[in-house]
Amino acid sequence: MIQLDILAVGDLLRDEEGNILKADSTSVLIRTPKHTIVVDPSTKYMRPFLKTSFKQIGVFVKDVDVVVLTHTHNDHIENLDMFPKAKVYVHSGAKTKIPGAVVVDEEEFELCEGVRLVHTPGHCTEEMSVFVDADRHYVVAGDAIPLEDNFFKNIAPKLNTDRVLALQSIKKIRDYADVIIPGHGFPFMTDQ
Repeated sequence: MIQLDILAVGDLLRDEEGNILKADSTSVLIRTPKHTIVVDPSTKYMRPFLKTSFKQIGVFVKDVDVVVLTHTHNDHIENLDMFPKAKVYVHSGAKTKIPGAVVVDEEEFELCEGVRLVHTPGHCTEEMSVFVDADRHYVVAGDAIPLEDNFFKNIAPKLNTDRVLALQSIKKIRDYADVIIPGHGFPFMTDQ
C-alpha cells in the first residue's frame, strides 16, 4: 500500500501589492513498496521541520531514494542536498539545471506502480504534479495549484507563464484528485 505524509506545510505570504514576502513549499513523503519519495524538499527555513517529521514518521532521511521536483524554483528545491543519494526527477524546460537529474519529457511518466508524474504547465513550463493512487486519488500539485483558493475559485497561479495552460492544468488535476496537496498549504478534499 502507498502512504503519504506531510513533512512540512509551506506558506506563501504577499504584501498589499501582491509581491511575495516569503515562500516555503509544502514537502511530501510518499512511501511505496519500491520507493521512498520526497516531493519538493522546500527551503532551508523548513529543514528543521523536515528532520522532525522524518523522526516522528520513523523514516530515515538516508532511505529516501527518489526526489521529485514539481519545478525548480528555490522555494521548492533548497533542501535537495539532504538527499545526496536519491535519484532526482524534473520535467524538461527547467531553467535551473539540477546536476544528475532525470529529465522527464513525457506528458505522463509512471515512476512506479501507483505514482505518476504528470506535466501540469502554466505556473512555469516545467511544472509537473505527482498523481498517487493510494486509499484515495491524491495529487501533490506543486504550484500548478499553489493555494486552495486557486482550486476552488478556478484561478490561475498569480505567478504564471501561461494563464490558459495553468487553467488547463487545474482541470487535469480536478478530473483526477480526491485530495490535493497544494504547493503552499495544507491538503484539502476536492468535494468540499
